[in-house]
Amino acid sequence: MWRSIYVYAWCLTLLSPGVLAQSQSQTQPLTIGSKLYTENVLLGHLAAQSLEEAGYSTFHNEQLGGTRILWNALLSGGIDVYPDYTGTITEEILAGQGISSRQDMVTALSAVGVGVTGNIGFNNTYALGMRREQAEALGIETISDLRAHTDLRFGFSNEFMERQDGWPGVRAEYGLAPLSVTGLDHALAYRGIASGNIDVLDLYSTDPEIAFYDLVALIDDQQFFPDYDAVFLYRDTLSPAAAAALERFTGAIDETAMIAMNAAVKLDQRDDAMVAGDFMSSRFGVVSEPSSSGLWPRFVQNTLDHLTLVSISLGMAILVAIPMGVLAAKVRSLESVLLGISSVLQTIPSLALLVLMIPLFGIGALPAIVAMFLYSLLPIVRNTHAGIRQIPATVMESAWALGLPNSLILRRIELPMAIPSILSGIKISAVMNVGVATLGALIGAGGYGQPILTGIRLDNTALILEGAIPAAVLALLVQGFFDRVEKRIR
Repeated sequence: MWRSIYVYAWCLTLLSPGVLAQSQSQTQPLTIGSKLYTENVLLGHLAAQSLEEAGYSTFHNEQLGGTRILWNALLSGGIDVYPDYTGTITEEILAGQGISSRQDMVTALSAVGVGVTGNIGFNNTYALGMRREQAEALGIETISDLRAHTDLRFGFSNEFMERQDGWPGVRAEYGLAPLSVTGLDHALAYRGIASGNIDVLDLYSTDPEIAFYDLVALIDDQQFFPDYDAVFLYRDTLSPAAAAALERFTGAIDETAMIAMNAAVKLDQRDDAMVAGDFMSSRFGVVSEPSSSGLWPRFVQNTLDHLTLVSISLGMAILVAIPMGVLAAKVRSLESVLLGISSVLQTIPSLALLVLMIPLFGIGALPAIVAMFLYSLLPIVRNTHAGIRQIPATVMESAWALGLPNSLILRRIELPMAIPSILSGIKISAVMNVGVATLGALIGAGGYGQPILTGIRLDNTALILEGAIPAAVLALLVQGFFDRVEKRIR
């Protein structure tokens, strides 16, 4: 399993940073990335199967999150290939560069070492959608018609809320001022509109849910949204044969075929890799046998990944935070600095901290471990500092009266007496790390977050529970373990 190999390889690079600069070897598999939604995952599988048919070994690091995570990973070498869309490339990735033609786009990408295939064959454009019944009742046919209905509840995917070619641009272009605008996961937005909790959402034109929920895409009467033709982006270090394996998809998938594949996964609950394999067989005559692991193998793999993330990050935090806490307690001039640094790190949202690590360490286990390590420092530093500071003055006076050196006092009196407080801080960090580690799946670190993300994407409660329940149980086990250790020491 490549993920396990990557986890330990990236951990080793933490001790040997020079390894990060080494070029990709001929035997290393090509890494394909994909975004958090089904269509992009399917395109990632198609790319992987085409490359494997051409003789390359591949690793599909799927569900990595949003555009910026994939783009930064491509630039840093964390991935070699990923599917994207021309509108996203020109309006988001290359925003402000005056891209007005495909050749402009190709030239700008080439300048940063990125190649692009021809258009895959379908335009997955953005649209705003409503329930057909409600839109007809209110007489809403175009996006401009929404101006007269400020009471409608808008619910958009989180990325759409932030992109200039998303809600900020639409709002400015059409002069919309709704009273209620909420950001949420794209897959969950369909649940919201079906249940009547939201009235307007952003659509991808190839979403099968549009027909399933009888939604209508409002006419973009001011033609705000550009074309979003699907393409593959790849590092220009890719061999000509590998690039040719990606170019075979140029013009090969029309909108009907893409909607059908999306429906097979999202509505019929079929495996992504299997659906991609069926298309490769019918369209190109390529017979592939994509593997699909069962519940138990997935559980074992996710548990190993999760334990690796938690144990390494926590171990590193213990080694660093206890000395920091001691220094903060013993050296007055460093107290506010060390406590302040650890406090500031704690205030950064965990997901933001994970993403901030990508430019430094790429994607996968290493950035997740570093982010979790930084996030774990505060409880241990504070509790170590408090444990030493709370030692009764009479005890310290007795030690000094006996003429004991400061180093011996620290080892034989202060640290032993502070151990219950230190253990309490370690317990807090450990339990917190179990939860934060689930977010690591967004940057390719694996763990229990992987089935949770897949479950949300496919609206599959069983998959969500496959990750959520073990994560909760692990947190309880970790807390119980440290409770027992603390009791024995007390």
